[in-house]
Amino acid sequence: MSELVTAIDHLAAEDPSELPRGRLAEQLVELHWQMARLQAQIARRTSVRPPGGNEYN
Repeated sequence: MSELVTAIDHLAAEDPSELPRGRLAEQLVELHWQMARLQAQIARRTSVRPPGGNEYN
């Protein structure tokens, strides 16, 4: 999660109008993937299973 915070802070400190579009796109893609990884971690840690541990079919 610290990687996500660092990426957000880094983007917040920059003026997007001063960045080359390619660099801005790279940063946004990296932020997207960090957010996706965080969502996956949260899903794994907070998954709710039905009684008995059976999956829903």
